[in-house]
Amino acid sequence: MEDSKIRTFKDLITWQEAHKLALLVYSMTNNFPRSEAYSLVDQMRRCVISISSNIAEGFSRNSQKEKRQFYYMALGSLTELQNQLLLSKDLKYLNKEKFSEIDEQTTTVHKLINGLIKSSKNYT
Repeated sequence: MEDSKIRTFKDLITWQEAHKLALLVYSMTNNFPRSEAYSLVDQMRRCVISISSNIAEGFSRNSQKEKRQFYYMALGSLTELQNQLLLSKDLKYLNKEKFSEIDEQTTTVHKLINGLIKSSKNYT
């Protein structure tokens, strides 16, 4: 089917799911204590932006090696975010339900990024 071709980074399911994760993090951190605005909230938002941004940048690279480099950076930012989410849960900034929702989304994005990495290795 012609319409299903991936033409831009926005067509990547991985980017779409990372974007959903970003929206969740932004929404969720709106309810954090004001004292965390320039620390944990800022750090979490930077991480989540980095995930989708590195996926987008990797998509635009020509070599598979460069693509992988950016996908690995996205994976690193995702792992950092997962750590921050655990801290947020332990500090009681997130209830169990909200944590489960966002944790599930991080797992989805993690699997999809690994798929991009694996796919880029198959082309070299």
